[in-house]
Amino acid sequence: MAFWLASKRQGQAGDWIMRFDPRFWTVNFPRPMVATIISTGPSSLRVDASFLRKGDLGGLIWASEDALDHPLLAYRTDRDYAHTSLRFRWRSHGVLPLDAVYGPTLTIEGRDAEGAARTWYVRLWNYAQGTGEDAIVTLRFSDLQAGFSLPGDPVWPRAVDRMFISFAPPGYDGSADPLTTEVEGWIEMSEIQTDGARAMLEIGDVVVPPQGLALATGFDDQGVQTPARLLRNARQLGYRGSLVLYAGMSHYFRLTAASGAYLAGQIADPLNMPARAWHRAFFAECARVGFSPVASLSYELLDQHCPPEWKQRDHLGNPARTGWDPPSTLLSPANGTAMAWLRSVATELAMLMSEAGVPVRFQVGEPWWWTFPDGRICLYDAAALAAFGGAPPVISDMRAELSTEQTALLDTAGAVLAQSTAALISTVRGAVSPLPVEALALIFTPTLLAPDMPHLKRANLPLGWAAPAFDRLQVEDYDWLTAGADGLRRAAYAEVNERLNYPSPDQDYLAGFVPAPSARDQWVRIDAGIDEARARAPHEIVVWALPQIARDGYVRLPPTDHSGADDMQAFDDVPYPLALGLDATVISEFSTSVSVTASGFERRNSLWSNARLRFDVGPGVRSEAELGELIAFYRARRGPARGFRLRDPSDHSSNGMTGAPTPFDQELGTGNGLRTTFALVKRYGPGADAQVRRITRPEFETILVSVNGTVQVGNWTLDRGGVIAFDAPPPPGSLVHAGFLFDVPVRFAEDQLEITGAAVAAGEAPSVPVVEIREAA
Repeated sequence: MAFWLASKRQGQAGDWIMRFDPRFWTVNFPRPMVATIISTGPSSLRVDASFLRKGDLGGLIWASEDALDHPLLAYRTDRDYAHTSLRFRWRSHGVLPLDAVYGPTLTIEGRDAEGAARTWYVRLWNYAQGTGEDAIVTLRFSDLQAGFSLPGDPVWPRAVDRMFISFAPPGYDGSADPLTTEVEGWIEMSEIQTDGARAMLEIGDVVVPPQGLALATGFDDQGVQTPARLLRNARQLGYRGSLVLYAGMSHYFRLTAASGAYLAGQIADPLNMPARAWHRAFFAECARVGFSPVASLSYELLDQHCPPEWKQRDHLGNPARTGWDPPSTLLSPANGTAMAWLRSVATELAMLMSEAGVPVRFQVGEPWWWTFPDGRICLYDAAALAAFGGAPPVISDMRAELSTEQTALLDTAGAVLAQSTAALISTVRGAVSPLPVEALALIFTPTLLAPDMPHLKRANLPLGWAAPAFDRLQVEDYDWLTAGADGLRRAAYAEVNERLNYPSPDQDYLAGFVPAPSARDQWVRIDAGIDEARARAPHEIVVWALPQIARDGYVRLPPTDHSGADDMQAFDDVPYPLALGLDATVISEFSTSVSVTASGFERRNSLWSNARLRFDVGPGVRSEAELGELIAFYRARRGPARGFRLRDPSDHSSNGMTGAPTPFDQELGTGNGLRTTFALVKRYGPGADAQVRRITRPEFETILVSVNGTVQVGNWTLDRGGVIAFDAPPPPGSLVHAGFLFDVPVRFAEDQLEITGAAVAAGEAPSVPVVEIREAA
C-alpha cells in the first residue's frame, strides 16, 4: 500500500487554535524528579510533580516551533509575540509559591533586536494579583521586563524560540542533596486567555481515513506531552483499534533515596503520583476518542534505579546492562521481591484501566534472560542460583556447543521465566475480577531466535508460553526487517508457530521502528513488511511507534476502494494471446526536459531513470478469428483497467536481447550473510553508466541462478515482483547472478478499441496501442 514521508503541509487541511492552547504545552525535568502534564479543559491544564532533591527544578514549556506533532498536524511556527498577551489563573500546592525568592520564573529564550541570542528571566510575581498559590497572572509580551524587581531589562518579544515556567519544591537550594522525604506538588493553570496580535495559530487538521492499523507509543518517550495531544495525532493519522502504551523503564515508578542512589521498590506504592495521574488521563482519553489501550510492562528497568539484588547477572557477577545510554538492566525472574514489585505495578495499571471504563488488556513486553553479544547469558544472580540448585553449570558462551547439563539449565530457566509471566497475568486477572482480561506477550525474534545462539530459545521462548498461556502472541522483528534478513524472518515465523502454536488470528505483528532520523529510509522496508504481514492474516498490525511516526512524517495511506467490494485485480498474470511479428511497433521512451539558453546552450534534466515501453500490437491481428480473440481479451481486461503480460519480440532475454539464458547473464547483487532476496534486473550499457531495468515478470521455467559461479538448484524460490528468495542467505561477498526470459507488464492504452472486420479482411492492420506498467523501481 502507498505511504508518504511528509515534511510539511502542502495544501492539506488546516484550522486555528488559540496560542498557548493547553494541549500543546510540555514539561521537562532532571532525573530522578518526575513531572507530567494533562489538559483538563479547553483553557486549563495541570502539572503533577514528584521532587526528590533540593535542586530539582522543572519547567512548563511552550515552544514557538512545534517539533513534536506530525508535520501534517503541527501548529505554525510564529516567534513574534509583540502585542500579544497571555492571562491565566495560577493555583499550586507543594511547589514554591509565586512570591518566594526562587518562585516560578518565566524564562524566555530567543534573540534581541540585533539578532543576538538572549535569555530573559521574568519573575511571575511581578505580574500577578492574588496570593503566592492562587493568583491571576497577566503577561503583555511587549511590556515584559526581566529581573527580580521592576523596573527591569525589557524583553524583546519579536524573536522568541520558547518560554518555560520553572517550578521547584519547598526547600529548594540548587544542590543535589536529597529532600527529607519525597515531595509531591501540583500546578493548575486555568482560564487561559490569549489576546492581541497573533493570538491565534494556524494548525494542521489533516484527517487520514482509517487504514486498518493500530499504534504503539511509550510513557518514557511521550509522558511529557498531554494525552489529548498524542491521541489527536493517532486518530487523525488514521490509526484505530489498539493503542499499545509501553510503561517504559525509567519514569513511571516511585523512587526512594537509599545509600546515595534513588531506587525503585522500597515502599509499597509502586507508581509515582505524576505517572499515575498521566496514565489515568491517558486511559480516559482513549475511552473518549474510541481507542482500546493495551498497558505494556517489561522486565527492564533503568540500571541506576534498580536494586542490585534484583538484577540478572552473568557467571562472572556482571549485571545485565543494555546498550542504551544511560543503560537499563533486566529484572531476574527468579527474584521473588522483584517479581512481586512488578506484579504490583501491573495491578495499578489494570486498576487505572478499569476505572477509566476501558477493557483491561495487558501485555508482558519482551521478558527474557539477558544475553551479551559475546554469548554470556545472565542466569547467575543470587536468586537464580538458588532456584537452579545452588551450583548450576556455567554457560560462558551461548554460541558454543553446549552440554546436556547446560541445555537442561536453559530449559529450567525457561520454566522459571514462564512461571513468572504466568504469575504476572494471574495477578492482573485477580486485581480486576470479575472483569475479563486480555493477556498478551510480546516477543522479539532477532534476539530470541538469534541464529548464532540456537539454544537460547530454551530459556527465552519457553514451551510454557505455548497456547493458551496468553490470549494472543505479539511478534516484532524490526532488526531483521530493516537489515533485509528476510530468510531469518521467515524461518522465525515458522519456528514460533511450531513451538508455541498460536494460529495467525491469535497473533499480532508489530511493525517498526526507526531509531534515528538519519535512517528514515527504513520506512520503505517497514511499510513493505506491513503489506507482507497482511498476507499472514494476523489479528492486528501495530506500528511502533508514534514518536518516530511524528518525527519522520510517516503517513500510511488507506485503500482507495471503500465500497466494501473486493478490490479489482490490478494485474492479470496472463500473456497476450496473439503472436507479435517483427512488424509490430515498439517504442522506448524517456521523459527529458530540455531548456535552451539565449546563447544556444542546452540544459537537460532526465525525469525518468528507466525507459518506458509502448507497443502497437495491431499488426499481429491477421484474421477475423484473431480479431475476435483480441476483442474478448480486451473486454476481459476491462480495457486499461487490468494489466497483462506481453513478450517483446525484440528484447525478452537476459542474454543479449533474445539469446538463450545462462546462469551468469546478469549480476543481481552481493551477499552479506543476512540478505536472502535479490531482485531480477537487466543492464543496458557497460559499467557504472549502465541503465538498470527491474524485471518483474520473468518466465519461471527459464530462470537459472548462480552464486559465485556455482549453479543453484532447489534452494531458492521466486517471490512476487521478480525476486529470487534463497532459503539461506548467500555467504558474505558472494556474487549472485541469474539468467531468464521475461515479459513486459502492460495495459491497453485507451478506453476504446476501434477495429472493423472489413479492414482486417482487406489486410489493413488496426492500431491497438499498449503501454508498459511501472511495477518496481
